[in-house]
Amino acid sequence: MRNRVGIVKANVVLLVIIFFVSCDNSASQHVRLWYEQPAREWMQATPIGNGRIGAMIYGGVEVETIALNEITLWSGQYDEHQQQPCGKEQLARIRQSFFEGNMEEGNRLATHYLSGTPHSFGTHLPFGDLKIKFQHNGKVSNYTRELDIEQSVTSVSYTVDDVRFTREYLCSNPDDVLVLKLTSDKKDALSFELGLELLRKSIISTTSSMISFTGQALFDKQGPGGVFYKGNIHVASPDGTLLVTDSTLKVQNASEAVITIDLRTDYKNPAYVEQCDATINKVAQKSFEAIKEAHIADYKSLYDRMDIFLGETEYDKLPTDHRWKQLKETGKDDPGLLALFFQYGRYLLISSSRENSPLPANLQGIWNDNLAANMPWTCDYHLDINTQQNYWLANVGNLHECNTPLFRYIEDLSMHGEKTAMTVYGSPGWTAHTVANVWGYTAPGQGVGWGLFPTAGAWIASHLWSHFQFTQDKDFLAKEAYPVLKKSAEFFLDYLVKDPKSGYLMTGPSTSPENSFLVDGREYALSMSPTSDRVLVYEAFESCIEASRILRVDEEFRKELIKAQALLPPFKIGKDGTLQEWFEDYDLAHPNHRHSSHLLAFYPFNQISMKHTPQLADAVSKSVFRQLNSENWEDVEWSRANMICFYARLKKADEAYKNMKSLLVEFSRENLFTMSPAGVAGAESDIFSFDANEAAAAALAEMLIQSHEGYIELLPTLPKELKTGYVKGVCVRGGGVVDLKWEDGKVCSMKLTAQVENTFTVLIPSTSVELSVLKNGKKFSPDISEGMLTVSLEKGESIEFE
Repeated sequence: MRNRVGIVKANVVLLVIIFFVSCDNSASQHVRLWYEQPAREWMQATPIGNGRIGAMIYGGVEVETIALNEITLWSGQYDEHQQQPCGKEQLARIRQSFFEGNMEEGNRLATHYLSGTPHSFGTHLPFGDLKIKFQHNGKVSNYTRELDIEQSVTSVSYTVDDVRFTREYLCSNPDDVLVLKLTSDKKDALSFELGLELLRKSIISTTSSMISFTGQALFDKQGPGGVFYKGNIHVASPDGTLLVTDSTLKVQNASEAVITIDLRTDYKNPAYVEQCDATINKVAQKSFEAIKEAHIADYKSLYDRMDIFLGETEYDKLPTDHRWKQLKETGKDDPGLLALFFQYGRYLLISSSRENSPLPANLQGIWNDNLAANMPWTCDYHLDINTQQNYWLANVGNLHECNTPLFRYIEDLSMHGEKTAMTVYGSPGWTAHTVANVWGYTAPGQGVGWGLFPTAGAWIASHLWSHFQFTQDKDFLAKEAYPVLKKSAEFFLDYLVKDPKSGYLMTGPSTSPENSFLVDGREYALSMSPTSDRVLVYEAFESCIEASRILRVDEEFRKELIKAQALLPPFKIGKDGTLQEWFEDYDLAHPNHRHSSHLLAFYPFNQISMKHTPQLADAVSKSVFRQLNSENWEDVEWSRANMICFYARLKKADEAYKNMKSLLVEFSRENLFTMSPAGVAGAESDIFSFDANEAAAAALAEMLIQSHEGYIELLPTLPKELKTGYVKGVCVRGGGVVDLKWEDGKVCSMKLTAQVENTFTVLIPSTSVELSVLKNGKKFSPDISEGMLTVSLEKGESIEFE
């Protein structure tokens, strides 16, 4: 069966599954996080970022804390000996053990010869805190702390006796700095001392207007090495007095001050010191108002592409932590909070991943809490779902450009992964496994039970093809995507081995991340061709087959891929009615395990679908039910977000909505950061994880509009609790953007705008309501044949239904 998600057709079918009705549900809600008190801990602070620099704002009155981050602050270094030289001959001997049914010997040999050997893996690290100690004497009142998501500006305001103090914080991408403006409404009322509480051993120096710090990001837990860094913190006050100590700056008797911060490392940037100095010198010549104006315009060029409204309640006027708390304690519906959570996901992606970002968002985006870095999993790039989830929102959320640093990173991985492919497996092309860093680590993990996942590189590379499906950018496909995808497919063509019993082409040995199974009462992690491998190899081949057709290149290579693709194992339904996770119908060693990688075939891919493979889709549904209802399910933020995505595709609106609420209640905090809760994997406290903020927002979009089947489906999984609303700017495969309004669960209007030239076909439902069709704002009488409406659109043209 051909994988429909990989086929981009000229005809995009629009299936409307409900009646159109007339309605007007226009509404406006200020999209913001706001609080009536300062943050007491990191998980209550609010994030700002420009794709490189990140900060968490506490908003303290007596002492302000700003946690500082920069995306390239990594410990570790390149590791020449990260992998063992296994090679083809030894790999064949290992595989023979599995084919002979000797699971114990196969797992023993694979553990011995295929384990990775990291020596200097490293981790992303935080710098530490900037502290601002204010000289306030008096009663504090009228406190407000706000993150304006519509403008990407944080503000804090409060009154001390009769003096009003205000702060504004922004992280500018155009000027590449973090900037704060502090004011008082009375002369001589603003006095403070600026200092640092760093987590890295640094040399701190001061001048008449600046604090600087330098050092190396060393972190022994993850091996030797680390980037060198410099930070500059510049202070200007037009009416105050600046005093200097060895490590602090003081501003006295002012009414205004501006603090400008730049942080740099030598990661692929040998001129980092000069760049840090030059940036501060340049920005210091500008007014805060000019910096703010450029920042807002730049941010809104991305953010304003979408709008969403899901309903109004009395909770809309509550502070964010109160809304979060009431949902947690009472369970009462707050549709506005879901809309806020969706736009917050877009805000976080814009803030952490821009076209000029030197690295993509990691496990914590760009906001490192110093907790993940100290856990065994570190703050890195996990390629067995987490990094992928970070970017599930990018295309559907109309933020295609935010993919750019991820694509540069994938290209870098592919170059390092060539050595891993040849050294470990004796194959050409490239591969990467479960964990990756910024130093080119593509080898298996140190433990094969979780780390021997040779299709992880193919999974992250699938984002290149997905990007093309949404944008139809053939130049991108030819120059950036196809070369990387082709090398991945070349690896699998050589790596696959024929099963002597079934004749299927199989991967392995490998793991179904990060799960295990039972054979004769013994637990094993490795086998030949787990289902997740089958899904990802099929996807790697399919994307190359379709890309080569579109680009009209590599016809012979395409034929090889088609032939090999046909020999991949089929999906199987197990004895309990669920989708088999392995080629054999093994019993799960841990039914409550959080991973469900075999279900990739259903989401985010489309090898299994409700329409074309209903029996397999039913097996997926049973798999999801079994996992959710397993005793002591090891649920975390990303696994819960995964469930929302599955239920959105399954069109089970009640379950999708219930799990969305559960994510907010069980796996988020007062600042709406999603988190892995205390107690999981030995964590003593909640640990922020960026992945579910993005994956859950993508799931919400999937509940409202789907396009994976080759047509666009409106409101496929609309919960009754969201019966009235609108969404504008949702991107769909084939190069379109959809605006949609609905009331009482029925579509009022839909507008489809072509971002590229295309032909769109609409399947009109049977309805007694007269359908008004407009093309480019004018009445249009299309040809309708067998209920199908067909219209050709140039780039920028649109068709509307009312």
